[in-house]
Amino acid sequence: MTTHEILLAAQRAKAALAAADTEKKSAALLAMADSLLEHGADILAANDQDMAAAKGTMSDVMLDRLRLDEGRIAAMADGVRQVAVLPDPVGRVLSHVERPNGLHIERVSVPLGVVAIIYESRPNVTSDAAALALMSGNVCVLRGGKESWRSCDAITRALRTGVSRAGLPEDVINLVQGTSRASANELMTASGLIDLLIPRGGAGLIRACVENATVPCIQTGTGICHVYVDRDADLDMALDIVENAKTSRPSVCNAEEVLLVHEAVAPSFLPRLKERLVDDRAAAGQVPVELRLDEKAAAIIPGTAAGEGDFDQEFLDYILAVAVVPDVAAAIGHIAAHSTGHSDAIVTKNAHTAAQFTAAVDSAAVYVNASTRFTDGGEFGLGCEMGISTQKLHARGPMGLVELCSYKYVIRGDGQVR
Repeated sequence: MTTHEILLAAQRAKAALAAADTEKKSAALLAMADSLLEHGADILAANDQDMAAAKGTMSDVMLDRLRLDEGRIAAMADGVRQVAVLPDPVGRVLSHVERPNGLHIERVSVPLGVVAIIYESRPNVTSDAAALALMSGNVCVLRGGKESWRSCDAITRALRTGVSRAGLPEDVINLVQGTSRASANELMTASGLIDLLIPRGGAGLIRACVENATVPCIQTGTGICHVYVDRDADLDMALDIVENAKTSRPSVCNAEEVLLVHEAVAPSFLPRLKERLVDDRAAAGQVPVELRLDEKAAAIIPGTAAGEGDFDQEFLDYILAVAVVPDVAAAIGHIAAHSTGHSDAIVTKNAHTAAQFTAAVDSAAVYVNASTRFTDGGEFGLGCEMGISTQKLHARGPMGLVELCSYKYVIRGDGQVR
């Protein structure tokens, strides 16, 4: 099918999904989860082809984003099941007022309609997006990247099989049959056929959507995430947080890219940081973190001199830009100048400093004494996520069921005229 034909099929499927009650949607989600497991061998075979084609063209950390195994497929199915038991957001009365003239005015949660998602090399996004869209009453149109298309296609086929078993039309879940720039542009300009476009990927994809889309678009994903180690930090805690934020999965958008250290603790903290992230990892046969240091940090530990753009770079790799700052105000100013508004953290035992930081840092998620890696729909109790919004209109932070709904006013009267 062409992209236009898929969009028309998605429009036709809207009515059936809008009429589905919570029980029917939950049953469809459970059937989707079962089908993922039943078709696990097909999905892994498709993923093997994607991995083989990508080797030599992608870094190891990016290959890890693409790779599937039985455990990851089981986690995908589990994520779908978690969505199935979440409260249905559709039909909730958000507010009610009775006017002096007797009118009863309700604000009621409703689906957006058709939601399109453009994403890149993470095939698990396919099941996350489909599950959230279905439970929130939205038809989804998915467009995966060329690196992961075979995997996404196999996952989509399994999901559509599950949906059909539950009595809903397969076309409530759709995958664009191509990964050309033209197919992406067609989604960006499908006015009247798409109610919301969500780009989920790197800076280039986000920028292309923002600049070219004629349909409503939410910016997601790009994460230049900071951790600031304050003069009043527990340095053992800070080491654990920085290590987790940088190395647990460096290829994702909530991974730390920049470390800021108060000058009072830098002489004691930075040598321990180098030992933990560089020396110990190398000794253990792990990839050491490349530390890109500003002048003050370079005067304390050896590393690579930070270049002009290193504090504005989403590395998605074992690379960490490091700067020494004089106080929390300077840290806040640095974050304001360089952060993408995704996730930023402070490590401190000083409640006043923590309050100053959380009030002043204008990001979707602001952490005190915790890793930025928690910015995730599952970790926030949303089941999974459609993406992480770094803008402020309609949705901000991990996008779950509530963020995939709009609302309408329902007004009940008894013959009133104005």
